[in-house]
Amino acid sequence: MGVSGCGKSTIGKLLAQELNIPFFDGDDFHPEENIAKMSSGQALNDDDRLGWLQTLNKLAIIQLSNKGCVIVCSALKESYRGILNTNIKCSSKWVFLNGSFEQIKERINARKGHFMSSELLKSQFDILEEPKKCIEIDISLSPKKIIKIIKKEVMNTSEFGLFGLGVMGKSLCRNLANNGFKISMFNRHVDGVEENIAKNFKAEHKELSNSEAFDDISSFVNSLQQPRRIMLMVNAGKTIDYVIEDLLPHLSENDILIDGGNSNYKKTKERFEYLKTKNIHFIGTGVSGGEEGALKGPSIMPSGDIEAYKSVQPFLETISAKDKNGLPCCTYVGPEGSGQFIKMVHNGVEYVEMQLLAEVATILENLGQNPDEIANTLESWKESANSYLLEITTSIFRKKEGNDWLVNKILDKAGNKGTGNWTAIASAELGVPSTLITSALFSRYISFYKEERILLNKSFKEVNNSKANITTNDVLEAYQFARIINHYQGFKLISEASIKSSWNLNLSKIARIWTNGCIIRSTLMEDLVEVFKNTTNILTNPKLIAIVNQYKPSAKKVISECVLNDITTPALAEALQFLNGITTAYASANIIQAQRDYFGAHTYQRLDDTSGKSHHTNWN
Repeated sequence: MGVSGCGKSTIGKLLAQELNIPFFDGDDFHPEENIAKMSSGQALNDDDRLGWLQTLNKLAIIQLSNKGCVIVCSALKESYRGILNTNIKCSSKWVFLNGSFEQIKERINARKGHFMSSELLKSQFDILEEPKKCIEIDISLSPKKIIKIIKKEVMNTSEFGLFGLGVMGKSLCRNLANNGFKISMFNRHVDGVEENIAKNFKAEHKELSNSEAFDDISSFVNSLQQPRRIMLMVNAGKTIDYVIEDLLPHLSENDILIDGGNSNYKKTKERFEYLKTKNIHFIGTGVSGGEEGALKGPSIMPSGDIEAYKSVQPFLETISAKDKNGLPCCTYVGPEGSGQFIKMVHNGVEYVEMQLLAEVATILENLGQNPDEIANTLESWKESANSYLLEITTSIFRKKEGNDWLVNKILDKAGNKGTGNWTAIASAELGVPSTLITSALFSRYISFYKEERILLNKSFKEVNNSKANITTNDVLEAYQFARIINHYQGFKLISEASIKSSWNLNLSKIARIWTNGCIIRSTLMEDLVEVFKNTTNILTNPKLIAIVNQYKPSAKKVISECVLNDITTPALAEALQFLNGITTAYASANIIQAQRDYFGAHTYQRLDDTSGKSHHTNWN
């Protein structure tokens, strides 16, 4: 870019040849009326330029789908560059060819046959707004020197930085590189513990050959294009704060930090506000999909400042999974903290889905099925109740080690990393009855008391260990029933949080980005995308109402048989109890409120008094 006569076309052609990419001269795309106006000695106005600039922007977008291009254009105003940058801001690099009025006037007078005369040069200098972020070149330099400078600036800086090379961080690096992004990777150096992690990782994977590897923070940050985009893939908690403090001295105004870990949404809000005072953008981002998802395409849930998100949008959307319509399973969720809130709820729903499958397997075992037969049963359910977790559970039951199934050799103690705890706490704080999530969480806690369970088992023998009087179809319908209740509770928690925090979350969009890439992807989730276009409460949807009513008898039968035969199914049972509770028009809470008034004078309201007045009784 630059005023007419600064040498844009000459340098642009040479640069395109050097980089082996297409070249386009913006002047060739002026409509005839613009050329006629300039040829008659009249300067173009903003209205004249609008269509021309939009045409060049469309050209750039088309070329970016291949390997890019060089476009020369005067682009004198910031507003013009804004139009040219539409939807490609993070993929464009500006080169400003700068020279004096007299220097350029002399060049214009020397060229022949061009519609732009030197008389119009002053009008260009009058409106020129020099870009703040660009590669600025003195046109006094030789073309060879100019090309060398531009190549060094463009080719040696990375578009995106990844800080932290754990399992997820490594997979995301490979994902970014496989999608053509030039990245910089950082992992700390700890003598004798973590040495040359980034360099060794780069050497192991050919797709990373164009990437940069660092264990020095300053060099890592300086290797990135500005505004810098750095994704943090480190452990949640204080580690994130330590990393931010380590990075701050090296960052510049408007740089962007993306927290892709399982951080607590409240801490994300605090970090957002803190970094705002430093003029640094912070994007709290949920990422789901595990190691494989991070490599092949995860579900991504970013939140924070919308303008900052637009700068990282092409990267995140490109590396994300794609839904059945080819759309990225990544969308701007809402204000700060909301992205990691919904990832937290995602994990809560995940806890329940895993617990339900574990309970189903226990029931099928009671029915006499060995692991291969359990896998066959689960396989047969894919047509009507498929999900990623159903698929992997099927594979788990098929896996053998020697002559025995591996699942039978695994210690029955289930761990957790904290997000289930946070979901239960958030439910309590918001007053939302996420009873299945807490049931699944507490089931993991019970499992951890292995020694006590063995001890108590000796004193409390099973009173009935006979085969349950149910069919595998009964179990399937009970499972489907419980999953609907689980998803109702999860999205209810998101909806209530959205209302209380004024996040204005779109449940249909959230369900859509959870249809692929993430751990809880399923055919049910695909159905919910359409359901949430008309309601925020899935239990008001006629189709789901009919399904719940259809499956409830099987749920009652399966749960009753499990109780009679001492089969532990807390999540399945809670799904039924919750539905009974949420559909009871007049509940037993009147007794509890009377008790509260009796011992604490907490008052109560009366059914026969519609004024809302509080009443108190001397119960003695």
